[in-house]
Amino acid sequence: MKLASVIFRKELKDHARDRRSILSSLLVPLLGPLTFLAMFSVIASWMREDRPLIVPVAGAQNAPNLIAFLQRHGAIVEPAPPDYEAQVRDGKLDLAISVPEDYGKEFEAGRSAPVQIVEDSSRTKSRPQVMRARRILEAYSRRTSALRMIARGISPVLVAPLELTSVDLATPEKTAANVLGMMPLFLLMAVFIGGLHVAIDSTAGERERGSLEPLLVNPVSPSAVVTGKWLATIAATLLALAIALAGFEFAIARVPLQDLGIKFRLGSQEVMGLLAAVVPLALFAAALQITLALFARTFKEAQTYLSVLMLIPMMPAMFISLQPIRATLPMMVVPVFGQTLLMSDVLRGEPAPALWFAIAALTSALCAALLLTWAARLLRSEKIVFGRSGGA
Repeated sequence: MKLASVIFRKELKDHARDRRSILSSLLVPLLGPLTFLAMFSVIASWMREDRPLIVPVAGAQNAPNLIAFLQRHGAIVEPAPPDYEAQVRDGKLDLAISVPEDYGKEFEAGRSAPVQIVEDSSRTKSRPQVMRARRILEAYSRRTSALRMIARGISPVLVAPLELTSVDLATPEKTAANVLGMMPLFLLMAVFIGGLHVAIDSTAGERERGSLEPLLVNPVSPSAVVTGKWLATIAATLLALAIALAGFEFAIARVPLQDLGIKFRLGSQEVMGLLAAVVPLALFAAALQITLALFARTFKEAQTYLSVLMLIPMMPAMFISLQPIRATLPMMVVPVFGQTLLMSDVLRGEPAPALWFAIAALTSALCAALLLTWAARLLRSEKIVFGRSGGA
C-alpha cells in the first residue's frame, strides 16, 4: 500500500502540472449547473405572472364589454396590426384575439359568440401568455353564462351537478424532482468525465511516452501500480463531482423556482444523500476507465474508447424519463442504474432505506475490485506494456 501511495502522489503531481487536465476538471463539471441556471432562468421569466399581458385585438369595437373585462383583469389591450397572424407566426406577438363583426348579433341573441385566439403552439415562450388570456376569456364566458341563466330564473348550479376539487398530495420535493430530473444525469456524467484524462494519461499516455515500462522495472507490483493510478483517478473524479454539486447548489439558489410554482432547497440532507448514492460509483468508474485505457494502443485511441463511457450515465436517465419506474432492492445491484434511482428518490424527498445505499455501494466496490484485478493482470502482459502493435 505504501508503494501505491507513492504512485498516487506522483500521478497527482503530473496531473497538477497539466493545465489542460486542470481546466477539464474544473470547467466540464460546471456545464450541467450552468445549463440548468440558464435554461430555467429563461423559463421562469416566461412563466412570471407579473409579466405584462399584452393582448392585440382585431375587431375590439365589436365586443366593448369583453374588452373591458380583459382590461379589468390586467390585460393590456392594443389594436392588432393588419398582419397579426404573420407576426404571431414569426414570434413577434405572443398571441392575438380576433372578434368578428357578427359577434354582437350572436351575443345579443343569446347564442355562442365567436372569438378566436390566434397563437403558435410550437412557441414555448408564448404559451404562458396564451394560457393567461384563455383563462380570462373562459372566466368571462362562465360569468356571462351564469348571468343569462339567472335572467331566465335558472340557478347556475343546475348546470354544474358536480363540484370538482383537486387534492394534490405531491410534496414540494416531489414537484421539484420533475424539474431537477437532469441533476442526477449531470452528476453521473461528472463521475465518468472527471477522472477521464487522468486515467488515460496514466496508462495509454505513459505507454506512448515510454514511461510505463521503466515504472514496472522498479520493484513494485502491478497491483500497486494499478491501485495508485486508480486512486489518482478517483481523486480527480471526486473533485469534479464536488464542483458539479457545488455548482448545482449555486444554480438552484439563483434560479427563481417560485415562478415555476416550485419550492425546493438543496440542503445538507439532500447533499449527503446524493453523495452517499454517487460517491461509491466513482470507485467503479475509475477502475473501468483504467482497465479500458490499458487496452488502447495510443492516447487518442484511449480517448475514443472512454468517450463511449459517457453514454453509460445517459442511458438509465433517459430510460427513467421515458418510463418512470419505482425503485426496488434488486435494482440496486446494477451500477449506474441503481445510483440514478437513489438520487431521484433523494430529490423527491423520499430517500431509500440505508440498506439500498449499502448494496449499491458494495456492488460498485466489488465491480471495481474485479476490474482492478484484471488491470493488474494486463500489466503483466508484454503486449500491454509495450503496446499491442509492437512486441517484446
